[in-house]
Amino acid sequence: MADAENPVPLDDQLCFAVYSAGMAIQRLYKPLLDGLGLTYPQYLVLNALWAEDGQTVGSLARRLTLESSTLTPLLKRLEEARLVSRTRNPRNERQVVIALTARGHEIRPDTGCLNNALLDASDESPQALATLNRDVKRLRDAIYGHLGSWDSGAEPKGNGQQP
Repeated sequence: MADAENPVPLDDQLCFAVYSAGMAIQRLYKPLLDGLGLTYPQYLVLNALWAEDGQTVGSLARRLTLESSTLTPLLKRLEEARLVSRTRNPRNERQVVIALTARGHEIRPDTGCLNNALLDASDESPQALATLNRDVKRLRDAIYGHLGSWDSGAEPKGNGQQP
């Protein structure tokens, strides 16, 4: 049993297993993304926009659990690569809306190789990975539910909603 004087060994910590698995996946994806001229965070932004185009910087930041100040340089580089456009919301000038360009839409099929690479490298079935994904998301949502939000400065939610 772990206590303050005897912490749980690193290899027995779930947080380290999740973190190091994430790092392994990013390393697997890196050469594939390099071939597309993308970084992993840029891929995540594009993926969020493929699901729902025309999001504000704030909504993208919440979706990706990033600070807006971290996201803005990513968006500038994606705009320079002509994958997204940034425009002011005409109904609220304080908001910047991010939308995919034609090139941003066109690159989507080229990222399908990421799923195949993960399936091949993991030696797991699609169903097993889907179950693992569901379980990890449930854990993430429970933790964020306990925190109240991904933003540690936010007030806890008392209504049971997931962040």
